[in-house]
Amino acid sequence: MTWWLLAGLLIGCYFFKVAGLFVAENSRLSPWADRFLSCLTPAVLSGLIIVQTFDFGGELAMGALTVGVATGAAAALLKAPLAVVLVVASATTAVTRLF
Repeated sequence: MTWWLLAGLLIGCYFFKVAGLFVAENSRLSPWADRFLSCLTPAVLSGLIIVQTFDFGGELAMGALTVGVATGAAAALLKAPLAVVLVVASATTAVTRLF
């Protein structure tokens, strides 16, 4: 049963991908909808980051991951390159977990 379900999901995803390509060629969004969708992507990504940072089994958690995200955000605000931001956030998280 699991393989049939997986195959059905695979075919369904492929169908929606191909159908989206055909629909996109024949219709265009309004400028308002295009601006709205371009603003929606960073908002959803930010929400996912916040949930992954502060949620611990349905409770608010402040731990090593929170410290790492905070130091990464501080490095980004100081206009550090992306590689430096990632290394600073990772190192801070690792050192915090060590202690």
